[in-house]
Amino acid sequence: MYALIAAVPILLTVVLMVFFNWPAKRALLLSWVVAMLVAIVVWKMSFLESIARTLAGFMGAFETISIIFGAILLMNILKQSGAMASINNMFQGITADARLQAVIVGFCFAGFIEGTAGFGTPAALAAPILISLGFPPLAAASVCLIYNSTPVEPGPVGVPLLTASSVVSDAVANLGGDPDKFTKVLTIWTCIPHMIGGLFIIMAGVFVLCKVFGKNHSFSDAVEAIPFCLATGVSVGVIYLLMAFFAAPELVSMIAFICGMFIAIFFAKKGLFVPKRVWTFDGYKEWGDKSWQSSSVVSSVKDKGMSPLMAWMPYIIIFVILLMTRLNAFGLKTLFNNDPFILKIHNVLGFESINWDFKFFYNPGIMPFVLIALLCIPMHKMSGEEAKLAIKESFRMVSGAAVALLFGVAMVNLYRYTSNAAIGATVAEAGVTEFTFTNSSMLYIMAHALANLFKGAYFLIAPLIGVLGAFMSGSNTVSNTLFAALQFETATLVGLSQVLIVALQAMGGAIGNMICVNNIVAVCATTGTNGNEGKLIKTNIIPCLCYSLIVALIVGALLYSGVNPMPELLQ
Repeated sequence: MYALIAAVPILLTVVLMVFFNWPAKRALLLSWVVAMLVAIVVWKMSFLESIARTLAGFMGAFETISIIFGAILLMNILKQSGAMASINNMFQGITADARLQAVIVGFCFAGFIEGTAGFGTPAALAAPILISLGFPPLAAASVCLIYNSTPVEPGPVGVPLLTASSVVSDAVANLGGDPDKFTKVLTIWTCIPHMIGGLFIIMAGVFVLCKVFGKNHSFSDAVEAIPFCLATGVSVGVIYLLMAFFAAPELVSMIAFICGMFIAIFFAKKGLFVPKRVWTFDGYKEWGDKSWQSSSVVSSVKDKGMSPLMAWMPYIIIFVILLMTRLNAFGLKTLFNNDPFILKIHNVLGFESINWDFKFFYNPGIMPFVLIALLCIPMHKMSGEEAKLAIKESFRMVSGAAVALLFGVAMVNLYRYTSNAAIGATVAEAGVTEFTFTNSSMLYIMAHALANLFKGAYFLIAPLIGVLGAFMSGSNTVSNTLFAALQFETATLVGLSQVLIVALQAMGGAIGNMICVNNIVAVCATTGTNGNEGKLIKTNIIPCLCYSLIVALIVGALLYSGVNPMPELLQ
C-alpha cells in the first residue's frame, strides 16, 4: 500500500504528460504539490522540512539550469557568429540521406558530446544541427533523445559509472573485495551488454524516424539503412569495448564516439554500407503534423563563410578543458572541487542536514560552456548586436524549462529524503518484503516492493529501477546514487551477481535518459517544440523498454550460465 501511495505523484506526472499532453512545467508543479501532501500527511515530514527540501531542490535545479543555459548560449553564439552554419555545411556535405545524418550527428556526434559533458547537452546541441539539415524539429528531438542512451554509460568522463562504484564501495569492502577492482570489472560488464543493446538502439532511432515522422510512415524505409547502422555501431562498439578493457572509464564514451563519427563519415563519403536510395524529409511542412514544427521562434543560423577549423575550435577547446579538469591534469579537478571555487549554502531553514554546495567552475554549463561561448564573441569577431541577440535569445529559451526543472528536482528531493521508520517497520512486519530496511524513503519503499515481486527474476526489474531514477532526476549519476546500493544489497539477498545487477542499474539509468523529464524539457527548449513533452515520452517509451529488456535478457543469460565476476574480487 505504501509503495502505491508513494508512486502517486510519479504516476500523476506520467498520466498528465503522456495522456493529457500537459507541458512539463504544469504537470511537475501539480505533481510536486501532491508529493508534498504525501510526504507531510503519510510520511510525517514536517511542513518546514518539506519547504527546506524544496528550496534545496530549487538550488540543485539551478546547477542543471546552468548547464542547459550554457549549452543554449553556446548554440546561439555559434548561430550568430556563423560557426554553426560552417559545422552544418560539413555535415551537409557528407550525405543527403536523413537516416545516415541521424546516425552521424545524433548517435556519433552527440555521443561524443555526452562523453565530454553529459547533463542533457548532447540532444540540445545535436538536434538543432539536424533541424538545419532539414529534419522536422520534433523528429530531431526524438531521435537525439533515443540516441542519448548508449553513450551515457560510462558517460561524461565516467562519472555515472564511477558514482555507482563509489556508492557500493563499502559493501564491496565489507565482503572482502577490492573496490578498485570492482570498478574495473563493473566497467567491463556494464559496457558489454550495453553496447550489444546499442546496436539495437542505433537501428531503433532510424525506424522511429521512418515510421513516426516519415512521409510513408513505413518501417521498410528504415530497412535500407540497417547495413550502415550496423557498420557504424560495430565500429563504435569495438573501440568502446577496447577502452572498457584497457583504459579508464573516464575515456570510454568520449573516445569511442568521436572515433566512430569519423569512421561513419568515411563510410558515407566512400559509399560503403549506404542505401542505394536517398531518403529525406523534403516537403515535410506540407505532409507532416504541424506539431512536428517549432512552436516558438528559434534564431536563424548565419552563414559567414567561416572555416571549419575556426567553427570547430570552441568544441576543441571544450574537449581540452574537460579532459584537463575531469582527469585532473595539473591538479585542476582538485582545485575546482575545493574552496574558493565552491558556493556554499548550509543549514537551510535551520536544518543541519540540508546543504547546497555549488562547484561553479566544475559545472560544465559555466566552465567550459559559458566561458567558451563568451570567448567566441571576440574569437569569431561578432558584433555587439549579434552577441546581445544570442544572449537575449538564450534567456528566453531557458525560461520555460526552468520552471519544470525547479519543481521536478524539488519533487525528487522529497522522494529521496522522506523517512519514517514506522512505515518501514510496518511494511517489514506485514511480510511485504524480504529485504532489510536501511532506508524508509518513498523511493526505497517503491523499489523494495518491485524487487519483492520479482525475487529470483530480479534481473528483469533491475534496469527499470535505473530507468525510474533517471526519469525522475534527469541524471544517470543521480539514479546510480539513489539505487546502486539497493541493487547491490538486493542482489546479495536473492543470490545474484552483485556486479551484474549493479551493471543493470547503471545501464537502466543510461537508458532512462531518453525519456527523462530534464532531457526532454531541455531538447524541447532548444528546438522550439515546448508543449510536446508528452508526445516525446510516448514516442520514446517503446525503444526505452525494448533496450531495457535486451540488456536484462543478456545479463539473465549470463547469470543462468553461471557467470559471476564477484567471487574473483573476493579472493
